[in-house]
Amino acid sequence: MLVDSFEGTLYYSQFKGKANSHLLNILKPDAMVLGNHEMNAGNAPVKAFLDEIQFPLLAGNMDLSQESPNKIEKMAQHKNLLDYDTETQTAKVLFKSLQDKTMAIIGITLEEMHNIARPDLDTHFRNSIQTTITTVEKLKQQGIVHIIILSHLGITQDRLLAEKVPGISLIVGGHSHSLQGDFSSLGLTATPYGEKVNNTRILHAGKHAETLGLAEIEFDSSGQVTSLNGHNHFMLDHQFSLSSPQKIKPEDHDWAHQQLLGHRNIAWNEEDHEMEAIISTQYRPTIARLQEKILGFLPKNLIHTRIPSTSLPHGSEICPWVCRSMYHEVKALNPQLTLAEVIGRILPFELPLVTYEIEGQYLFQTLEAAINLATNNMIGSGAGGFPYAYGLRYFYDGRAKEGERITKIEIFNKHNQQQWQKINRSQCYIGVSSDYTVSGKEGYHPLLNSRWMKDLSDLTLPEAFIQHMSNTRNLQKVLIPNVHYTSHLSLH
Repeated sequence: MLVDSFEGTLYYSQFKGKANSHLLNILKPDAMVLGNHEMNAGNAPVKAFLDEIQFPLLAGNMDLSQESPNKIEKMAQHKNLLDYDTETQTAKVLFKSLQDKTMAIIGITLEEMHNIARPDLDTHFRNSIQTTITTVEKLKQQGIVHIIILSHLGITQDRLLAEKVPGISLIVGGHSHSLQGDFSSLGLTATPYGEKVNNTRILHAGKHAETLGLAEIEFDSSGQVTSLNGHNHFMLDHQFSLSSPQKIKPEDHDWAHQQLLGHRNIAWNEEDHEMEAIISTQYRPTIARLQEKILGFLPKNLIHTRIPSTSLPHGSEICPWVCRSMYHEVKALNPQLTLAEVIGRILPFELPLVTYEIEGQYLFQTLEAAINLATNNMIGSGAGGFPYAYGLRYFYDGRAKEGERITKIEIFNKHNQQQWQKINRSQCYIGVSSDYTVSGKEGYHPLLNSRWMKDLSDLTLPEAFIQHMSNTRNLQKVLIPNVHYTSHLSLH
């Protein structure tokens, strides 16, 4: 079962879903749930994907009943889509045989889809918990008690779903990048695999197809899971590289190899020859040409982590460079533009840039709202909305009460960029960001108070970074840290 197949890779950006549908059809999944990345460019790419796949796409709380009748690319009633049934007010269900029983699989996705993605305006998303409640009740009335939820809600919402909706056998979830299992010997998390909430087992398998979750599951006649044995497995081959700021000796490489060989949750699988042949001949050559074009050089491996941590207190080492590229490339397009600050974040999507003018007070509101949502200080929608900037730095204390967590914002002194000056709440500033951010998604709604916005149709976020790398050629310069973050989980 799959979630979030679109966006974020060269294969999608180059082939716009064709590679995804082709390779997934070969893998023959039982089902896939609609994720937020599928909706990043509206409904049209999803419709094209539905036309190609040979398995069902589940979106049980996506309501298409108000889809425009004049729409060319309509998704309502598509043979490969199991969406919301307005007549019964339940999710359409995928049924599978389980020995002499019937198993029901329901797909539930984020009801906040319009806040974090860009579905068409005629597409709506019903409450995830209420949709699940009515659907499970209907199934029980039909005598079906073996019920699996394929979820794109995130681990926190999956726990809430299990708590609020009795009778769910199993939740297989995604969105929050939660890696279950004990990977402490690899310097990663150690969390329960298949955690149990209200007699419902919950499974998550990390992110970016790094791991494969494999489990043997037994159910009793009432639908409850009686046995769950399995784990997540990192998929590696024997040709791996070891990097470090210090010199690596052959014995270091051998030791690391032995540690991985001895780990029970590493899957040393051979490649599938049919799949490899298809990728090598039809898709990889295009990707290889992109990889052969060198934009510049890095002094070291730059780390990208969405949220600051103890080891990386200022967060991502890449995001500030992306923000810097937006600043300089937009300034090159319009020499009269004096950018006082830039609010932006790393996005692997082809998003146009937008300049805007806004009062300082709304910058305080924007930064706090975005961080609150990204760090689950309030009910959040994922860590991807954490704000990074260039020309601006801020100080956030999650322990303070809501509305007072941004304690200070400073911007470059335009005459001396080694000096900083405080933001004036009543003064206006000009900034640049992606059109996704300035549309108010993921906590950035205070940006809608901008005095004006101007689309830069000739420059997208990745284009700005590519141009800047081509001009800069290397990232040797050390950028001044602009994120000063104290978690709401920190001890007082």
